[in-house]
Amino acid sequence: MYLLASRTGNGEILVTALDAAGAPTAPAERLTQLDFPAFVAAREPAGPRWVWDDTSRWSPALLAAGIRVRRCHDLRLCHAILRGSELTRASELAGRAPGRWDRAAALEAAVPQGATLFDLASGDDEPADDDTMAEFLRQFQAVASCPEPGRLRLLLAAESVGALIAAEMHFAGLPWRTDIHDRLLTAELGPRVAHGTRPERLEQLAGRIRDELDDQVFNLDSQQELLKALQRSGLMATSTRAWELKKLEHPVIEPLLEYKKLARLLSANGWYWMDTWIVDGRFHPEYVPGAATTGRWGASGGGPLQLPRQVRGAVVADEGWKLVVADAAQLEPRILAALSADTAMAAAGRDTDLYAGIVASGVVETRDQAKVAMLGAMYGATTGESGRLLPRLARAYPRALGLTEAAARAGERGDIVTTRLGRSSPRPGESWQATQAQAYDPAATDGDERRARSQARDWGRFTRNFVVQGSAAEWALCWMAEVRRELWSLRGTEAPDRPAAFAATPHLVFFLHDEVIVHTPVALAGEVEQIITRAAATAGRLLFGDFPVDFLLTAATVDSYAEAK
Repeated sequence: MYLLASRTGNGEILVTALDAAGAPTAPAERLTQLDFPAFVAAREPAGPRWVWDDTSRWSPALLAAGIRVRRCHDLRLCHAILRGSELTRASELAGRAPGRWDRAAALEAAVPQGATLFDLASGDDEPADDDTMAEFLRQFQAVASCPEPGRLRLLLAAESVGALIAAEMHFAGLPWRTDIHDRLLTAELGPRVAHGTRPERLEQLAGRIRDELDDQVFNLDSQQELLKALQRSGLMATSTRAWELKKLEHPVIEPLLEYKKLARLLSANGWYWMDTWIVDGRFHPEYVPGAATTGRWGASGGGPLQLPRQVRGAVVADEGWKLVVADAAQLEPRILAALSADTAMAAAGRDTDLYAGIVASGVVETRDQAKVAMLGAMYGATTGESGRLLPRLARAYPRALGLTEAAARAGERGDIVTTRLGRSSPRPGESWQATQAQAYDPAATDGDERRARSQARDWGRFTRNFVVQGSAAEWALCWMAEVRRELWSLRGTEAPDRPAAFAATPHLVFFLHDEVIVHTPVALAGEVEQIITRAAATAGRLLFGDFPVDFLLTAATVDSYAEAK
């Protein structure tokens, strides 16, 4: 059963019950915003799938009322998938002129204290009530009429539950100890100073750098001035990127690299960040599901996708609770093995580290070589050590490397590639198309042809990785969805002063591509580990059926995130 919720212009919510074919089963019910949470709570036991325009706008107010929704259909996220998928290219939805449903994913801001549903969403750019229903029916028909509806139904369900998870993780927050964070920063940077002032350690390094370059006046934090200072000292520097600087030999390089590392820590996760983002012992990041074209998540605030090791010690479970930290080992290569049905490659990773298995198979001599070669296959590195090792990998795993090569050639032609469940890559833009066309003009120069070949190879590298990274993102969504489903019914000792929805229930609090953290009562930690492990196998079966590929996890139950690494 579907329950479609939409907003009216006069401050009401309309809820329409729909059958399995998307047809209304009764007249719409009109509710006030104050009545809506209780209405949802009363119907959740029946297991409906809520349909609404944007989970990031509906879920926060429900969570604030202590209500979690098991299932939903997020129209904005699903529209983006169906609009671009090759599986639905013949649908009415795909053929429509761009409109407001094509607007970039909606605001991800958290609900301010005391805010209501209507504080978040009303405006001229919001779809009208009847358009919400019409959009759902367009999506319903696009899936029903496509050649492989099962793939897309799983993807849309996973994408939508991902939106629920993102809202829940933002609301619940990642446990964070500011006293420990302060100690960690002080150990790295020196005592706290006013915002905008260099801490002691950075000031010392700045002095060493200026002395080594014999220049006391340039602005070390200006990349342009730093590059000029390096060049005035005789260094053939072309950029200030760390990997470029490491190639240079000069006494300034060591303190400069250390300065850049610590300056990054200060700007990304220093005291100002701590004061801004840690509230009542919780980090509340703003995740953006489906931010990348591959379906990978992004973030619109807080930087949760880049938590450096220097501050992970501040992520500490509540008293009487634990953190269960799990990450999938060699996820993308295992996805590639399954996508291509390369049984030899899958066998190399069975019950073991995949790279170690490649070595044991005699393909290469060391684990580092196996990793370099595999990354080259997935990302298109054809020179250096990777280029030397790729032929050996191709002989051992022809189906896997054949898939990445086919995806690359498709991209070079300007064609579209599609993930396991049906998310398709965008076509290259008009500028790319014009460059390719120019190369075939009778008057084309050698420069025109070189430029066209270069751009074609670049797009081929994008599509080469798109199918693997996008399918890995789908696996991760299914993994998290299954973890959330199994955690739902577990209950432990209630934590004081915590939101009602998560006071006694283990729950996801962090996600990064192939890694999750669950905050759980101590007594349930062992069961949570088992759930996370089972969920990985379930996600593999959902995507690849009975193909014999293992998705191995490393899982640890810890008090602090730093202990897991």
